Amino acid sequence: MSVLTRDEAQTRAQILDVERYTIALDLTTGEETFDSRTAIRFTARAAGDTFVEVKPATLRSISLDGHPLDPALLDGNRYPLTALAAGPHELHIDAAMRYSRTGEGMHRFTDPTDGETYVYTQLFMEDVQRVFAAFDQPDLKSVFSIDVTAPEGWTVLGNGVAEHAGEGRWTIAATPLVSTYLVAVAAGPWHSVTTEHAGLPFGIHCRRSLAPYLDADADEILDITRALYDRYHEKFDEPYPFDSYDQAFVPEFNAGAMENPGLVTFRDEFVYRSAVTDTERQTRAMVIAHEMAHMWFGDLVTLTWWDDIWLNESFAEYMGYQTLTEVTLPRALNSVSAGESPFPDTWVDFGVARKGWGYDADQRPSTHPVAPDPDAVPDTASALLNFDGISYAKGASALRQLVAWLGEKDFLAGINTHFARHKFANATLADFIDNLASATDRDVHAWAEQWLRTTGVDTLTAEIAAPEPAAPAPNGNGNGQSWALAVTRDGSRPHRITVGTYDHALGVQGGPGRLALRDRFELDVPGDGTPTIRPGRRPALVVLNDGDLTYAKVRLDTASWDTVLTGLSGIPDALTRAVVWNTARDMVRDAELPPATYLAAARTHLPHETDLALVQGVLSFAAGQVVDRYTIPEDLPAARATLTDLCRDLIRRTEDGSRPGLRLIAVRHFIDAATQPDTLRTWLDEGTVHGGPELDPELRWRILTRLAVLGATDEAAIATALAADPSATGREGAARCRAALPTAEAKAAAWDALFTDDTLSNYLFTATAQGFWQPGQEDLTDDYVARFYPDAIALAARRGPAIAEAAGRYAFPAYAVDPVSLGTGTRALEDPDLIPALRRKLVDQLDDLRRALAVRSAVALAD
Repeated sequence: MSVLTRDEAQTRAQILDVERYTIALDLTTGEETFDSRTAIRFTARAAGDTFVEVKPATLRSISLDGHPLDPALLDGNRYPLTALAAGPHELHIDAAMRYSRTGEGMHRFTDPTDGETYVYTQLFMEDVQRVFAAFDQPDLKSVFSIDVTAPEGWTVLGNGVAEHAGEGRWTIAATPLVSTYLVAVAAGPWHSVTTEHAGLPFGIHCRRSLAPYLDADADEILDITRALYDRYHEKFDEPYPFDSYDQAFVPEFNAGAMENPGLVTFRDEFVYRSAVTDTERQTRAMVIAHEMAHMWFGDLVTLTWWDDIWLNESFAEYMGYQTLTEVTLPRALNSVSAGESPFPDTWVDFGVARKGWGYDADQRPSTHPVAPDPDAVPDTASALLNFDGISYAKGASALRQLVAWLGEKDFLAGINTHFARHKFANATLADFIDNLASATDRDVHAWAEQWLRTTGVDTLTAEIAAPEPAAPAPNGNGNGQSWALAVTRDGSRPHRITVGTYDHALGVQGGPGRLALRDRFELDVPGDGTPTIRPGRRPALVVLNDGDLTYAKVRLDTASWDTVLTGLSGIPDALTRAVVWNTARDMVRDAELPPATYLAAARTHLPHETDLALVQGVLSFAAGQVVDRYTIPEDLPAARATLTDLCRDLIRRTEDGSRPGLRLIAVRHFIDAATQPDTLRTWLDEGTVHGGPELDPELRWRILTRLAVLGATDEAAIATALAADPSATGREGAARCRAALPTAEAKAAAWDALFTDDTLSNYLFTATAQGFWQPGQEDLTDDYVARFYPDAIALAARRGPAIAEAAGRYAFPAYAVDPVSLGTGTRALEDPDLIPALRRKLVDQLDDLRRALAVRSAVALAD
């Protein structure tokens, strides 16, 4: 199959205007394929040659202006259109298309709970060609009219309002001008909750087996959706540009969500069938906010080529987090009264959960600018690699700094100019920057060069001293004392930061080392080189980037770090604590802070932490990286004991039921960290954690997975659990457990399922891979480390980018932290059969492995 190059797209855009697609899909033709008939009305501006893309199981016929063409001329995914005359044309294509089991194109899923079948499209980048023929590039926008024939009893959803004409025939209202990758269809016996808002139909949909769980959260989801819709209309001058707003929670979805206009699709794990924390509910709300922002930035105004993908994702990421902090709801939620914001601390979650994703990506060999040079994205295969922490988290961080620098009023004025000038059309980075610049006197073009065209993470380091000689404090304050702050920058970008200063609080109860804010002040980095003089004695703690408004790693001065080790949980503001925890995280990754010191800080301070996002973020890093990858083998027993003791302490502190979210996090991590099976067996047998919570399906499968790792369960117990929970998530849980069993037979069966038989869906592949590699099972898995690379390379070539990405992320031997594994992987990068999606994942994984080895080496040298 040929990938589309930027040069080819530019040439085709100069030749063609595409006016309308008329598409008929028949979903009643069997379990393997569906019928797709497409009529494309277009105009050739001049005589010449071009091509249309399609990836059929069978191309039955193709005709141009009523004249039949030879289907055998299809070359891979391209059908040549030669010697086109200037003027209007109509192309007709009739094909059988193959259903997907990997979340690409038209994905088909049969629910094991009730046997019902659902299909939905995910047409991003090049996958529209798996569903219908198209001139497939984002700047050839068109009107799309779609008719669908579906089995009786199914409901069909699309980008516009769908009307049922009887006998399974559905007509979806024609779209305004949109790009090919944004077309969407979802069909099946959906359970739906519908309403109306601002004169438009709104709906939420899921498979029938999840109906009770969607109904339980329907008011919350719809209240948030309506509030966000209204808030965006206060921010944006352009009204919502489509005729309806449906949100479908679909099975085995590869992404978090997709911004199809009028029909947003979400992974249906967001329909919670087990207990979740308020932070997880906030995450769902943020994803709703993110996707709705795309209705304007991405759908109304669309990138011209994929080098500007950050224009979509960074904007939606920033706007989603920011707007969610601003909305209020008509009824109480999460112990928040009606009329108040239910999620006022979204930026804490961004700081601890998303920003680290950007920092990590930006320090790898695969880093790239937020806005890469067009030559760096020559084709769609390379563009797909840029959907990463840079295009999302770093780009959103850069926009947050821009808003702080410009002011929100000027920022929104520039955005609204952008919408007005390019609605239902396409735009580039240059257009975006010009439109922002039109609303301000600041040099936005220089900002873009410094922030969007560069790579890497700057590091800001605080240096503090008393001036010599001691200078009198301004206005006579501070008893004649003063102190000096100098900030050094390792990097190239300008930063406008807030500095927070803190003193030890006297007579305050509630945890170790309580601190009180003395002052916050703004600072430009780099400055003129002169230290900033502040009144009073030296603070106990000085925090650069307090408020987390810029994108940079931070290093504290020595005295401040000493204060942090005893008083981190005593910092009054959660966002400041997030900055400090990220500093500790970065120092561990950079081999500047021993892993044991990080664990000791977590052991000391997490029992007093009030923000659930921080608890979850710190525990996840502690377990998944500090213990499992960075700790040298001889220190592992102590590290695991520290982690287990911390979780046990959190469980004890929440026995009164006052903090169910914190207790749930602690229970989950205790299960995952357990080194002995007795407590877990008791919980599983009794169906409850002592003192709560009762075991729901998620906790049951989590316990059973850990028992499998420990060799404390068997296939019979897994089969019994699956019979009790025959759902899709139950099947995934069973696959994870079976792959985790510490026997040679279980590992061999899992490996065969992953890399040989090619029948696993994307989700079952991921679950099996997650179970296979387990710390402590090296004797069973060492021989598979070298096998991974040739097997994964062959698998990716057979099954395509989605499975390649899953193999690189989940099936990689991450716990084989040794130079031999690194060498084997590095040599594998030379394999000419390595497809780009897998190569990118391997480059990133091997860099993480290299970093883990460096951390371990530093610990060994220190010992």
